[in-house]
Amino acid sequence: MVETYINKLQRQMERRNLATRSGEARKWLFDKAQNMKNIRWQNLGKPYDNLSIGMMYFFVYDPKTKDDLPYYDRLPLVFPIEMYPDGFLGLNLHYLAPNYRAILLDKLTDVATNKKFDSRTRLRLSYDLLAGSKKYKLFEPCLKRYLYNHMKSRFIKIESNEWDIAIYLPIERFVKAKKETVHRESYQAVY
Repeated sequence: MVETYINKLQRQMERRNLATRSGEARKWLFDKAQNMKNIRWQNLGKPYDNLSIGMMYFFVYDPKTKDDLPYYDRLPLVFPIEMYPDGFLGLNLHYLAPNYRAILLDKLTDVATNKKFDSRTRLRLSYDLLAGSKKYKLFEPCLKRYLYNHMKSRFIKIESNEWDIAIYLPIERFVKAKKETVHRESYQAVY
């Protein structure tokens, strides 16, 4: 099995004697995530080979239509919900303020494959499921289309037992607008 970035971080945390989910561990994980902003990979090959619907990922992205967009996120935090030959449709949680990310994630856990939140846990997501229930209305501003040929890094999988930490990490990289503006406009689009 391929070791995920989070698994590597957890191993490093254990070596440093940091208790999982402690304030010190969260700070250490945050500092590591901050360093992801400057990561650039060469020879990507197929960065999407292990991409799965209902799992959470970070990656570096450069949108095809960036000149036409009012703003965009260079470091999306995404749950893919539909796969296409040239990319995927996903929920980028960074478009919501952290407290609304937590609310949406809490609602989405109702469609988790199990309640253990272990390495096999994923969300059973589809556009029809999300659009068909007012319960998930916060998904609307998060829905984004991503093209594989505009990926600028490999996908970094976030295991389900770390989703709650990942949603609070302020590592979004919005271009053309401040995150407060994006969050406000997302809130206004929903309510």
